[in-house]
Amino acid sequence: MPGGREAARERVRGLFAAVRAEGRAVLTATEAEQVAAAYGIPTPAQALAGDADEAVELAEGIGYPVVLKVVSPDVVHKTDAGGVVAGVTGADGVRAAHARVLAAVREHAPAARIEGVQVQRMVPGGVEVLIGAVTDPTFGKVVAFGLGGVLVEALGDLTFRLAPVTPDEADSMLDSVRAAEVLRGVRGAAPPDRAALRELIVAVSELAADFPELAEIDLNPVFAAPDGATAADVRLLLGEPAGRTAPVHTPEEILASMRRLMEPRSVAVVGASDQPGKIGNSVLRNLVDGGFEGEIHPVNPKAGQVLDRKAYASVCDVPAEIDVAVFAIPAALVPAALEETGRKGVPNAVLIPSGFAETGEVELQERTVEIARRHGIRLLGPNIYGYYAPWQKLCATFCTPYDVPGGVALTSQSGGIGMAVLGYARSTGTGVSAIVGLGNKSDVDEDDLLTWFAQDAHTRCVAMHIEDLKDGRAFVRAARETVRSKPVVVLKAGRTAAGSRAAGSHTGALAGDDAVYDDVLRQAGVIRAPGLHEMLEYARALPVLPAPRGENVVVITGAGGSGVLLSDALVEAGLSLMEMPDDLDAAFRALIPPFGAAGNPVDITGGEPPATYEAAIRLGLEDDRIHALVLGYWHTVVTPPMVFAELTSRVVAEARGRGIDKPVVASLAGDTEVERACAHLFENGIAAYPYTTEKPAAVLGAKYRWARAAGLLP
Repeated sequence: MPGGREAARERVRGLFAAVRAEGRAVLTATEAEQVAAAYGIPTPAQALAGDADEAVELAEGIGYPVVLKVVSPDVVHKTDAGGVVAGVTGADGVRAAHARVLAAVREHAPAARIEGVQVQRMVPGGVEVLIGAVTDPTFGKVVAFGLGGVLVEALGDLTFRLAPVTPDEADSMLDSVRAAEVLRGVRGAAPPDRAALRELIVAVSELAADFPELAEIDLNPVFAAPDGATAADVRLLLGEPAGRTAPVHTPEEILASMRRLMEPRSVAVVGASDQPGKIGNSVLRNLVDGGFEGEIHPVNPKAGQVLDRKAYASVCDVPAEIDVAVFAIPAALVPAALEETGRKGVPNAVLIPSGFAETGEVELQERTVEIARRHGIRLLGPNIYGYYAPWQKLCATFCTPYDVPGGVALTSQSGGIGMAVLGYARSTGTGVSAIVGLGNKSDVDEDDLLTWFAQDAHTRCVAMHIEDLKDGRAFVRAARETVRSKPVVVLKAGRTAAGSRAAGSHTGALAGDDAVYDDVLRQAGVIRAPGLHEMLEYARALPVLPAPRGENVVVITGAGGSGVLLSDALVEAGLSLMEMPDDLDAAFRALIPPFGAAGNPVDITGGEPPATYEAAIRLGLEDDRIHALVLGYWHTVVTPPMVFAELTSRVVAEARGRGIDKPVVASLAGDTEVERACAHLFENGIAAYPYTTEKPAAVLGAKYRWARAAGLLP
């Protein structure tokens, strides 16, 4: 950066102050070029002409051909106003173009202030791309890259990352657009200068990160040529930096409160009731019947006992320390009871009742949050079903209990989705470390829970249903830390864009919420599930599968048709079918009948006995060049489903006993017996699915995406 980054900041800061002093938000082309120069963003030679004669003089000094652009603080989109003429040559051409742009702008916006006409060297050509940055309401500053020029709005081929980006992240942006092949050179043409584009993306991201008040940055078009990249047009729009009112908790503070929430020694139920059908009765009964081994304190000012336990008129009357207070009272009564909870020094309150912001009672929720902050209470909810912590035998909810401990942590904003999660866990026998409702997220949110789950020894995979994020950057920080050791799966509701919002640039108009979510979640290493069922399947399968140690995937199948479908599904899941070496191909051929097919997939044919399946699977496991196996089975009397499941489980277990631990997934086709066979395989660490070739490929692809994000694979 010319003169150093701090010196550049100071120059730009002074320029922005001058623009603000004039009551403007949009920088002129001349001002934008000065900002670009400060951050080392290449632009063509250019200068501002006050009249036609000066324009001719400047054009001859710059060299023909040139572009003439009107400079006006009142005209954002110069092309729309007719204020741009390109390819101008000769003195007469400059004079004509000068008159033309002035006349067009005066007709388009008669009151517009015109500061002059910019004369700019015409960039010789190259691939037109767009580089920009916008302020996303969830993630703050994000940088964008894609095809530019007139195609940007037609194609919408943009990719986004949090700003600032690293050079490696900038590289990933170049490969993430659908038109990435154009940037590698097509039809013998020399490719654009990749290093120059990477540096330009990094520079724009640094500018965006340095100045939160920059609402939008738009470099469009950028001409990317084999010998460099030049921003032909730079648009900058000032806004206001977003303020933050919520307190920021350190990871240590989050862990301290989450430990007492997720591993409590004592729980108070505010609103505990003896009356069946009451939420306070259901919550207390679930805690008692679930076998929670800590202290349980009913709180009810109108009852001396609840479920044969001494009840207290107030939380303050409980003669013991309390880790969690679960509220099962009407919303209107919560603030007063929360004040008492604060005086007692309870660190966590679980607010089950609805009737807060989700019903328009925003002031009531704000008052509740203010009380909690004043007393240092962390709030879970309101408007939730409660939460489950099976390893603690804790069922703090009014819904059906669940007590199968395991390695999957599940969270949801929606109560209905939460119950779908519960039903799926029960039907599949999925063991869980936690099921947590988040509801309105007045305080505790996904990044708090991720901070806990990242270090929780019981949790091996986290799956989250998200409708929105309060603080996208905090979520990304927590997700990145969690992904180092365990997968994070997200189902983001609201995939369809709400439409382009009014914006002063192409970048702002194209930054649809879901597109930003999709790219930023990928940047964080999160696995995004396309639907609820996929989220739950990933959550169940990922802890079962070991991490792959390489990219070579081999398909072994008893049916050629399923081999083709599995191959297609694997490629769609981003996986690589191994090119079979000659010696390995010969080894497989020695195991299968002459009418079978080696290569990849390996087709052992359907009429083979169990020994052929066993030998082929064993070879696939024992060859170090193979990193993952995909098995295709179809139901025959020669090798029945349970025979296949048992032999496969045994061979895989024997290999693991010798230190060979590769991910193995299976697709089983046949009569209903294959369902029991799949369950047996799952119980033995093999993700198996009946009647589908897509699911095993998808879960294996998800495991690979996590392994890459965790740095276990290149």
